[in-house]
Amino acid sequence: MTDNIHPLTRAALPGLTQRYASEKRFRLIGLSAVVLSLSFLVFLIGGIAFRGMGAFVQTEMQIEVSAETVENHTGSSFALMRKISLENFEASARSERRLSVSMVGEGADEDLENALADLGSFSGTARVWVRASDDIDVAWKADLDPEMMTTLRPKQVEWLQALANEDRLRTSFNTGFFTNGDSREAERAGIGGAFVGSLLTLSVCLLLSFAVGILAAIYLEEFAVKNKFTAFLEVNINNLATVPSIIFGLLGLAVFLNVFGLPRSSSLVGGMVLALMTLPTIIIASRVSLQAVPPSIREAALGLGATRVQAVFHHVLPLALPGMLTGTILGMARALGETAPLLMIGMVAFIADVPGGFTDPATALPVQVYLWSDIPERAFAEKTSGAILVLLVFLLLMNLTAIIMRKKLEKKW
Repeated sequence: MTDNIHPLTRAALPGLTQRYASEKRFRLIGLSAVVLSLSFLVFLIGGIAFRGMGAFVQTEMQIEVSAETVENHTGSSFALMRKISLENFEASARSERRLSVSMVGEGADEDLENALADLGSFSGTARVWVRASDDIDVAWKADLDPEMMTTLRPKQVEWLQALANEDRLRTSFNTGFFTNGDSREAERAGIGGAFVGSLLTLSVCLLLSFAVGILAAIYLEEFAVKNKFTAFLEVNINNLATVPSIIFGLLGLAVFLNVFGLPRSSSLVGGMVLALMTLPTIIIASRVSLQAVPPSIREAALGLGATRVQAVFHHVLPLALPGMLTGTILGMARALGETAPLLMIGMVAFIADVPGGFTDPATALPVQVYLWSDIPERAFAEKTSGAILVLLVFLLLMNLTAIIMRKKLEKKW
């Protein structure tokens, strides 16, 4: 019998070489697809990071302040800043006077006022740091690249070169980018208002969608009678998960604003609209988590005398909760990145102040990115990329939280 056994060689198995070659080609194609996808991702994130890192720092210039000028001045800090700018750049002609004042940025008068308060009384001259204009900021961050100084006049370029030669320019961490609201001046513009608006909106969305979604999933999976009505509900829930987000924005505009008269552009309405959008996702994920719990858990609880409600809430729900929380966090991550439904309810409005409550006018981070991306000014380009980086970090943290919770809490059967 052993004489009839043939060794498994390439010669004994026709076509084996071709099959191995085909498998090798398939692996190379798959590996190439993965490498290409990662390359595009690195290129995208790298491009955004390269442009957006400048948003986290701001350029400051050092100016000389005369004690005599400060003592003799009786007007506002803005007028004092204007007068000191004229003295520092020795502008005599009318055109030069306008150019010298535009060297300092919006809010430089506040920097001057704070610096003088820290100095107290002084004699002679003192040097203080104030924020530079957005054009100076862009040029200095680009190492005085001539292509980045096309918006500056020749006299301003001359003054800028003098400041650089005298080591009177520096970059510092831009705290205003995280604390300020929106502004039409790039020096003042920040994501503070949009960030707080996103937190308030997500808070409303989480409270509504998590409670309603979990209870709906428990009822449909554990208590609802399987008939045509429940089948109709399940089909429509699955269909709602694929509905474009802008439809939910139109629904919020028609119902929450026009019918109920809730405040327009508020985090309350934004959270309610996003809750409608994330409900199907949470319900589907929660039902899958409930289905993953072994039936023996339910049968053991019922066999020991527990009621149906006790079996579900005391035994099944704790085991399914990790998956439910993971689905909820992923739904919140999707809601954080949505823009279209918020545009429909008016959260695209210009909001200069940080919202103080759920009914105050507010915007969100994706909407802020949308607004800044439409501004042609170069300084807003890095602001846009910086806001995108913050949004990506926020999304990454939410997804990382979901992964850690799933790994820590899930039980395998």
